[in-house]
Amino acid sequence: MRKSFPFDPSLKHHLFIALGLALWIFAFLYFTEPLDVNEFGDVEKLIYLPFYGLGGALAYLSIMPMQRWIWNKNNQQWFLKSEVLFLLAFILWALIVTRSVYLYVVMVNEPNPYTLDYYLLHIFLPSISILLPIVVIGRWGFGKYREKKMEDQKIEIKGEGTYEGLRLLLNDLVSIKADDNYVEVTYLNNGELKKQLIRNRLSKVAESFPDLLQTHRSHLVNPYHFKQWKNTSGKLSMVLHSEIEVPVSRSFTTPVKQAIQLATK
Repeated sequence: MRKSFPFDPSLKHHLFIALGLALWIFAFLYFTEPLDVNEFGDVEKLIYLPFYGLGGALAYLSIMPMQRWIWNKNNQQWFLKSEVLFLLAFILWALIVTRSVYLYVVMVNEPNPYTLDYYLLHIFLPSISILLPIVVIGRWGFGKYREKKMEDQKIEIKGEGTYEGLRLLLNDLVSIKADDNYVEVTYLNNGELKKQLIRNRLSKVAESFPDLLQTHRSHLVNPYHFKQWKNTSGKLSMVLHSEIEVPVSRSFTTPVKQAIQLATK
């Protein structure tokens, strides 16, 4: 259940999913006529059934705060168990909302409403089994689209010859340090700090990625992760993500400070 699952946290895309759900609910009610919908005329269906779709869309959007909470709790990662938990919460919330609408709107002042058991087994579960796929497919589709988009945005620090390189998002790259014939790359992987040795020269990496700042003849940094300056006994250094300290040579001090000032505006 710790397996990663395609996920898009963008609220805009979840609005599209909610819209698709609303249209799906309208079509389902219009053509299958559950809950005595067959008593409506054609004009009444077009007037009242869109409100059911709107209610379903609002029910989906109303649990977005829970989704955000799960996302942040998992350090902005989404797992299969996260998706299952969200869908179960959505089904439970949909049951509460639809049952309430049925009792207090549809059947208000009407005798003999369906019992909860009958409503659950003969109305809600068959309906949710038809309506839920639009939610699952929409969420999965936007998640895969986001994964592909992020993959296209990745940079690659290549290893020389047949040596292995590293693909990652630029904002996940923290710093690079020269280490003999290798470079030591410090980066974030799902929020966890990691390091990898790659056979390459720092000068070649600096030429390939001009967004990185050279602070020292042996160090490159990503200004995105700059936190603060530190001066110890007249020696300047910068503090990056996870309190990583990188020295700043006197010859690089002025251009580095100017670049950091521009990057942090």
